[in-house]
Amino acid sequence: MAYDKFEILKSTAVPLPIENVDTDQIIPARFLKATERKGFGDNLFRDWRYNPDNTLKEEFVLNNPIYKGGILVGGKNFGSGSSREHAAWAVYDYGFRCVVSSFFADIFRGNCLNIGVLPVQVSAEFLEKIYKAIEADPTTELEINLQNQTITLLVSDEKESFDINDYKKENMLNGYDDIDYLTKMKEEIKDFASKRPF
Repeated sequence: MAYDKFEILKSTAVPLPIENVDTDQIIPARFLKATERKGFGDNLFRDWRYNPDNTLKEEFVLNNPIYKGGILVGGKNFGSGSSREHAAWAVYDYGFRCVVSSFFADIFRGNCLNIGVLPVQVSAEFLEKIYKAIEADPTTELEINLQNQTITLLVSDEKESFDINDYKKENMLNGYDDIDYLTKMKEEIKDFASKRPF
């Protein structure tokens, strides 16, 4: 299995109400030398989290202990910029299983779905409600139900539906990456190949 199954995620969330967060801000280019999906979480938002002397910037949300959880709530146009898949790796490696935004860059969305991070696109109005609820109470929880394709703000029970490609949805529900999906079809592929003329 490529990653843990994603069915229902109930969690507090980390608010990042900044628009146009690009992949170089998510994981700066100088950290792209590794080829395995390990260790990238240490440098997620590196230049926003740390001063040049490697001390923490206390004002940045990831350094604020009152905010935690498996959900990152980002601003509009999250994941824009270059197509580096390392940005999605950094989000996953840090511990986020879901990113919520009112709009995602397509390539970033695809990279997230390939590794087990669920991008949930909501309306701008619902996003604002989430931010206000977290600001009022950092222990506010969201519930992401992948099977039903809904996101619920539990404090008010308000919810919205979100879209996801059927193939990617099945993969996430089962914890599959693309290779796992093909592997589970091994017998069907063999059967198809055996009936093909040479």
